Amino acid sequence: MPRLAPLGILLLALAGCAPSIAPFSEHAYEQAVSLKVESLALMETATEPFDDRRDEVETLRKELEKAYEFAQGRPKNEISARQWAILKDPDRNLLGGFLTRWEAQGSLSPVFVTEAQRLVADAFDTIIGLESGKVRPDDIE
Repeated sequence: MPRLAPLGILLLALAGCAPSIAPFSEHAYEQAVSLKVESLALMETATEPFDDRRDEVETLRKELEKAYEFAQGRPKNEISARQWAILKDPDRNLLGGFLTRWEAQGSLSPVFVTEAQRLVADAFDTIIGLESGKVRPDDIE
């Protein structure tokens, strides 16, 4: 029995060295960059009537939901999934809230749109930076 103690300690040490966050995903990175560009471009049109862009907004909402579900479904990816949840939340002050406000008000002022775009861009940059900072599978050896 005493001979097994060093083996147990070694296994615990190796488990402690394992990454505690999901590895880099090219798909997740590309998805975030693409959605950032699409979101900011659509936000630019929020000075126009919402009804003119309703279909585009619904498409964007579906794409955001897909990105969230993808992030949530990856093991050890809770931080990224939480960032997506915050970004898309219709009751918060990022993209989800922006889209909800646009829908409720019909159109938004150019100043509001510009400031909201800065916040949304920063939120996407956080998600993109988190993904790009992850260890790539070919770097693990």
